[in-house]
Amino acid sequence: MKDKTALITGASSGIGRELARIHAKEGGDLVIVARSEDKLEQLKKELEDSHSIRVTVIAKDLTRPQAAQEIFGAVKEAGIEIEYLINNAGFGGHGLFHERSWDEELAMIQLNVVTLAALCHLFLPEMVRRDRGRILNVSSTASLPPGGPMQSVYFATKHFVTAFSYGIAGELAGTQVTVTALMPGATETEFAATSGMDKTDLFKDTASARSVAQDGYDAMMAGKLDVVSGLTFAQGLMMKSIPFTPKRMILKQIRKMQEIQT
Repeated sequence: MKDKTALITGASSGIGRELARIHAKEGGDLVIVARSEDKLEQLKKELEDSHSIRVTVIAKDLTRPQAAQEIFGAVKEAGIEIEYLINNAGFGGHGLFHERSWDEELAMIQLNVVTLAALCHLFLPEMVRRDRGRILNVSSTASLPPGGPMQSVYFATKHFVTAFSYGIAGELAGTQVTVTALMPGATETEFAATSGMDKTDLFKDTASARSVAQDGYDAMMAGKLDVVSGLTFAQGLMMKSIPFTPKRMILKQIRKMQEIQT
């Protein structure tokens, strides 16, 4: 795994941090990206001390339009070749769309959609030229239902991530470059608290960030198209029933699951 450098966004906590730990344990170098420089530096020390690898820290607000280009520029300036691009960063928000702040929704679209796609667009050409590389885009099981009342924009951004990942994977058929979509269910991360989802039925039973990260990493290394992770038995049954259930019924169920319990 030496010289198999992975760039991971949102690496300061949750699934991203666990993905970094997994890759470091495999002996691979890392470029870790997030807004919190202090947390990134702590993770860098932990991983370098434990695994004798090299970790490069890039502190960046990924909701800024120029963030992807700045990350790419920093990687190029450092002379680092990215073998694995892991787009993990993302956030959600809870509430009625017409009552939520547009600035928050726009920042969500910028991070979950635009920055993710931009990083793929910047790093893919080099992967294709050398005919080697892997991309893991962290989507969500939120991309499977027709929509998500109380998280309308978040669900829509994850629809994009899954469809986009499938699309470029199809374009790369016949090469040694693969794209994998990781679709976690409710996971024990900071996402629930920051999005306001921690008080809903959906987050009563969560998967560990480590187990979801391992599923995603293994699927990426195997070159799989996608992987669903972290669902309870009941949630799994619901997801399987989606193609056969009237859309209005699904939307009603999802809204009920996502309403704040008082």
